[in-house]
Amino acid sequence: MISLTSPVETRAHGWPAGAKLAALCAATVVLFATKALLWHGVFLALTLGLYALPGALFLRTGIVRLRPLWIFAAVILLWHLVTADLRAGLVIVMRMMTAVALANLVTMTTRLADMMGVVRWLLTPFRAFGLRTDLVELAMALVIRFTPVLADKGRMLALAWRARAVRRLGWRIITPFAVLAIDDAEHVADALRARGGL
Repeated sequence: MISLTSPVETRAHGWPAGAKLAALCAATVVLFATKALLWHGVFLALTLGLYALPGALFLRTGIVRLRPLWIFAAVILLWHLVTADLRAGLVIVMRMMTAVALANLVTMTTRLADMMGVVRWLLTPFRAFGLRTDLVELAMALVIRFTPVLADKGRMLALAWRARAVRRLGWRIITPFAVLAIDDAEHVADALRARGGL
């Protein structure tokens, strides 16, 4: 989620990252404090409205980013249908969709450097206890940057397996994927050492 980027520039790109994250926290608290199905429908509609403001491309991108949630939504609704409490299932699904959509909205409109600035500010008190906050910031930035790269390499490995093997994709892909991850980590470590290390 944190690695998402917006396909278009919006007004929200210029807003302070700290204010957006604080608003996201407040909105999440309100979502979890509200039990009424009607209000969750209103919150979801308002969130979709926020996505629609920058245009159709931004709205379409936002909806595509929610696609991984559909399987969870289906399982939750099916379970609550079996237990004869569909209303509670709808509340959970709408709450989940709205919360993730709002989080995606914040990350799509906030640069990584601005996010790291908020993290730096939040970690400032820990410097008094000897914590090197620059290492924490670097580790977070590396994880954020590595995640989409590793996901792409995993997809490429899966495609290579399907092109060469008759059997279904299984555990055999774990070893080459781990080797790729270690190789990338070694390249990054070499690059950091070449620039003076930590």
